[in-house]
Amino acid sequence: MTLSTLITDFLEYLELERNASVRTIANYDHYLRRFLEFAGDIHPEQIDQVLVKRFRLYLSRFIDEKTQKPLKRVTQNFFLIALRSFLRYLAKNDIKALSAEKIELGTQDPSPLKVLDQSDLEKLIMAPDTTKKDGIRDRAILEVLFSTGLRVSELALLDTPQINLQRKEFGIVGKGGKERVVFLSDTAVEWLSRYLQLRKDNFKPLFIRFQGRVDLQDDGGKMRLTPRSIERIVEKYVKLLGLPIKATPHTLRHNFATDLLINGADIRSVQEMLGHSNISTTQIYTHITNRQLKEVHRSFHAKNQLKI
Repeated sequence: MTLSTLITDFLEYLELERNASVRTIANYDHYLRRFLEFAGDIHPEQIDQVLVKRFRLYLSRFIDEKTQKPLKRVTQNFFLIALRSFLRYLAKNDIKALSAEKIELGTQDPSPLKVLDQSDLEKLIMAPDTTKKDGIRDRAILEVLFSTGLRVSELALLDTPQINLQRKEFGIVGKGGKERVVFLSDTAVEWLSRYLQLRKDNFKPLFIRFQGRVDLQDDGGKMRLTPRSIERIVEKYVKLLGLPIKATPHTLRHNFATDLLINGADIRSVQEMLGHSNISTTQIYTHITNRQLKEVHRSFHAKNQLKI
């Protein structure tokens, strides 16, 4: 089989076996189609280190038509990460090709992790106008995002029957088909209860739209808020407040993780609650929590010196 057929097979594998999100599959499709355009519809055994080196040079010299700027190193690495995942899939299926381990990523400066300080976090969560039903829904969304650390795609897929408000928990199947139990805070339970009480429908999705035509099909499946819709809701309140950080649903996930670590949770527990497959992904939060603890330490000593 040639590259084009195998890439299609790989994307179907991501969807059916790995339970990858629509966005993830679209990204892999984009990165691998670019490699296909560069290499041609070759056989997998023709992928070697010489070809990969030429592809890396191509990415390094590529100028984006819209921005007229070269690709950032982090973007170049996304192409290589996709290619490595594809090669691992080929190896898993006993298809001869270059070993994924032969592909090294380019060095890059780590992106600063964006989190809201306590004051801005509280302002954001309390921003919705809860005299209106969409405001109550939005408050429930923000409370759940912060109290659970859910990915926006996971939040959008929640169904009302799976939420146990009495036990303050629910189970989900996250990225890569990884199952985990998610726990709700008391305030998240309170706002979810208020939101569900105002719902006069029997729709299955937990978070639904209130605008547009009501669609009764598929237990209200067409009424479900999409991940992009939820991102726009958060963006609306961030702009309204003029927050210094362009916060997104993922920012609240960052806040959830750092809050746990600062309050003494161990890294393995945080990994489990976030649904990370690899501990190294979770360890990015230790850098920011260490920095925050240092700032608290300095502040404490500065106050004591003033008293002396």
